[in-house]
Parts: sequence; structure tokens; C-alpha cells
Amino acid sequence: MKHRNFDVIVIGGGHAGTEAALAAARRGADTVLITHRFDRLGEMSCNPAIGGLGKGHIVREIDALDGAMGRAADASAIQYRLLNRSKGPAVQGPRTQSDRALYRAAIQNIIKTEPRMSVIEGEAVDLLVKNRIVTGCTLADGSQITAGAVVLTTGTFLRGVIHIGQRTIPAGRQGDPASVRLAERMDELGVTLGRLKTGTPPRLDGRTIDWTRVGQQEADAAPVFLSFLTEEMSCRQVSCGITATNARTHALIDRNLTKSALFGGQINGVGPRYCPSIEDKIVRFAEKASHQIFLEPEGLDDPTIYPNGISTSMPEDVQVELVQSIEGLERCRILRPGYAIEYDYVDPRDLRPTLETRDWTGLFLAGQINGTTGYEEAAGQGLVAGLNAAGRALDLDSAVFTRDESYLGVMIDDLITRGVSEPYRMFTSRAEFRLHLRADNADQRLTPKGVELGCVGVSRRTAYEAKAILLDRARASAVSHTMTPTEASRLGFGLNLDGVRRSLFDILGHANVDPDAVFGLGELSKVAPPILRQLAIEARYAPYLARQAMDAERLRRDEAVRIPETMGYDALGGLSNELRAKLERSRPATLAQAGRIEGMTPVALNQILLHIRSGRQ
Repeated sequence: MKHRNFDVIVIGGGHAGTEAALAAARRGADTVLITHRFDRLGEMSCNPAIGGLGKGHIVREIDALDGAMGRAADASAIQYRLLNRSKGPAVQGPRTQSDRALYRAAIQNIIKTEPRMSVIEGEAVDLLVKNRIVTGCTLADGSQITAGAVVLTTGTFLRGVIHIGQRTIPAGRQGDPASVRLAERMDELGVTLGRLKTGTPPRLDGRTIDWTRVGQQEADAAPVFLSFLTEEMSCRQVSCGITATNARTHALIDRNLTKSALFGGQINGVGPRYCPSIEDKIVRFAEKASHQIFLEPEGLDDPTIYPNGISTSMPEDVQVELVQSIEGLERCRILRPGYAIEYDYVDPRDLRPTLETRDWTGLFLAGQINGTTGYEEAAGQGLVAGLNAAGRALDLDSAVFTRDESYLGVMIDDLITRGVSEPYRMFTSRAEFRLHLRADNADQRLTPKGVELGCVGVSRRTAYEAKAILLDRARASAVSHTMTPTEASRLGFGLNLDGVRRSLFDILGHANVDPDAVFGLGELSKVAPPILRQLAIEARYAPYLARQAMDAERLRRDEAVRIPETMGYDALGGLSNELRAKLERSRPATLAQAGRIEGMTPVALNQILLHIRSGRQ
């Protein structure tokens, strides 16, 4: 029996697995990624896009910590769009349409150039466990690999089943086998498993679409990149088509609902509320006459089109009718049918903030196995799990991200505190500190932390420090240059004539002041445009951030109150049985986490605090 040893093993080569392996390697761990096929690393199994609302924030945070997703997205971007451009920067979401082949190539190239990372093509079928410590895994060929930590990123592979109408196919995704033996091993370990589902639309032949009969969505003229290191576009930009379902489409779906795997009774897993199938939409929103569909190219040299908006598990013949009922698609040919996929996930309340399982030391989980949906959410978890797996293996500090410093922290705290009843998706509305947690300042928030953790390379650190110096100088110039309201009015700034001198930084924050007019004054006239834009955003949010900082400080005080793992909630007589059960299930690590459990009350929190201080745990 062959045997090899590494510091960290990562099982699964999806977005979570690649970021986990790269993060562990960047932190100094000798890391191996186990995947079925190297040539599928970087595969975009669903839509050919990265980023968006909430998701774009996560990509920028991954990038700030020197992760791969932002760089690969920019290397393959064939359409840049900044979502919510008309709204404030806090809720704007950078997004790219990607060329699938170029994205895969970019990820694989990053992996090939990481010196501490190896890839083994194979299937992990068992975990090696000793004294409740996970020490490695066994492959299907019988060989064993040992390590100081294992990261499990199985995506939709654990007992995955594809549904197309009444037909079912055991698979982790189209063309890849399901992971059954590993799921059975998780059962043996007593891990709490549930069942979720997601889906994908049919892929269309773009050569058979009548592009003259659909609308067009152009790329942004001024692209907003996903990576802080990107300076120019790599690819030619293309348009997306826009069409919609109609009364004929809806009637067709109504007639065939019982043939859908979702409505025919085969699927027990819960699907994503915010990305429902077209069958789901027709039933839940019966009053709507149409649903928009975006026709997204999958590559510059690929005729395949991803019709975003018609995910379905109807039989193939019904899918053909469905597609051809839509304007512009009357003669369209389907290259691959859509399908729903059902799979096992682990209740994320079984995890620590490091994404290590509470009951099995050295075992970390990341991605859809934790009940999330989306490339970006998976990659963000992978990065955090990889950093902490390296920490476990090399005896380094934990990498814990808080709600007031990152969307990564919001997501992980939501998962481990509240669990999931449906696939979790990130939205800006989930972050109470979203005015601070903007996509534009992710590097300022997280790159210094990444440097401390040892996961940021020299080139990114150098670029960040150079930018920070320029921004500090510009900020100092804007604060030191002041003027009276009369002087400001002569320049066309509509400020109150109250006799109070204001700095250029204060003036930049006024909604009725054109930032470009301020940029030409004093030393600011010598500052590069990207730095000026960053300065203007800071000035705009400064008054609100001061108030939000007080809320963040209160949160940090509560986060500092640790709840012992051995805390016995039965001793707290004033708690309701329901709340006691939730506390026992979630096992919050801090008073702040306890406060975010559904149904928690100030009185109950005070009881927990008094019990901790009494030392009777």
C-alpha cells in the first residue's frame, strides 16, 4: 500500500478546493489537492460569471488575501459590468462574464506555479481517524495519504443525483461520478447531514439563435476589475442577449409540471430561494406575465450560450418546447439539457469559526458541503479553511474573520450560528456594517491581515503598500487644505454660509459637490485618478462610518466574551426549552454569536454572561 505525507490535504477541486489548497500552500504548508481530473480544475459548473451583488465583495476580499479567483476572473473576462452603478459604492457589485476555457486555464496556471502545492488525480473514499483526530485519507486505489489537517470540499458530489424529468443519474455534476463511499464515511462519523438541491439551465447553440429578435446588454465602457492587481483588460468584450418567457412558455410549463423532477416528487432537497427553477417561478409568481432571460456567451470561440433564468429539471423533450417558445429562440438547438442536482450537506452549526468541525480535530469543511450556493461563497470558505488547516498543521495562529471586518466573516458567522434551511447566498443586506465593508476598500481592510497571517506574496504586498502611501498622502492633503464657506461658494460649492472652515476632505463628502472640481485644488491636482476616486468614496461615507464604528466596538466587546465549550445551558433555569436547545445545538463561541441566534433575548444573554462570570460552567 502506497503512503505519502503532507501538511494539508484538500479533497475536491472545485472553487472551494482550489482556493483552500492555494491558501494553505501560501501560508507555508506542503499541500496536496485530490481531484478526479486536473483538467477540470477551475470548472465553472453553472453560469459563466464571477461576482455580482454581495458576491463581488467576497471576490475582492479573496483577492485582498492573495487568492486566485479575482485574477482568474480578470484573465478570462469577456464582459465587465458594475451592478447597482446608480447606487452608492457600498452596494455596488463588480461582475464579469468569463470565457470558461480561459478561466480554467488561469486557475490551472496559478496552481502549477505554486511551489508548495501538488495535485493527485484520484478519488478519496475514506478518512483516517485516530482518537477523534482526522489524520489523512484513503484513495480508491488503496493508497493512503496522511497530513496534519484535511479540508473537505465535496461540492455537490456527496451522494449527488442529477434529475432530468423522471430520469435520475448518480453524479456529482454532469460527467463526474458521485461520491458515495465518502458520504457513507461521514455517516459513520456521526456528522449531521441534510439534503439540498440546485439546478442549471439547458445550454444553447448560439448559432441557432435569432440575435436580431433579442435585446442587447453591452459591456461597461469603463471596466471595474475584480483583482486589485489588474491594470488592463485581457480579453475582447462582448454583449449578452436579453429575452423573456411569455404566456405560451408559462402554459407549457403548467401543462407539464408533473413531469418536472421538482414537482413530480423525486426531489426532497430544498433549493435556493433566490435562484429558483423556471418551474418554481411560474408556480410562485403566477401573476407575472414574463421572466427575463440573459443569453450569456460561454466563450469567445465557443458557440455555447448559457440562458440565465430558465434553470429546469423538465424532461428533455419538454425543454426543447420550452426554449423554442421564447422569442428569438424559436429554432434554437439545445446542446445539453438542464438538470437539477440533489446532494448531501453538513449542518454548518457543527463548525467552529475556523471552519474546523467541532467533533473531529483536523477536519475542515468548505463550500457547498456547508450549505452554500455560488462559486464566490465556496471560494471564500475555501480560503478561510485552507488558512486554518495550515494553521492547524503548522501550529500557527487561527485565521478568524469577524462581521465588522469582512463579508467572509458575515458569511461564516451566519452559517455556524444560524445554520441553513436552504442554500445560502451572500447579499449586501446580510452585513450590518456594509458601509465599511465595501468592495473598493477590501484591500485596505484585509491585505494587512493577510500579511500578518503569512498568505500574501511579495508582489501584492509591495503593490498594496505603494497604494497605501499614496492614499495616506492624498488624505493628508485633503484634510490640511481648508477654506471658508465664502471661498467655497466662489468655487461653486453649495455649502452653508455658517462661517465654519471646512477641509477639502469634508467638502468631498457633500452630496451636492462635484468631486472633479475638488480634485483640481491644491496638492490633490497632482494625485492619480484611482487614488482620488478612493478618497472621494471615503469622504462620502466618513460621517456614517464614525457612528458605525461605535456599533462595531460594541460587537468587538461581546466577541471578546468567550463562552466555554463545556458550558451547560441546563443550569440556566430562566431560558426557554426552545432557546436552550438552540444554544446546545449551535454551541456559540462568544456572547456576540449567542446574541445572533434566532429568538435570543437581552434577558437570556445577561443570564449567560452572569453564568460565565460566576465560573460555574
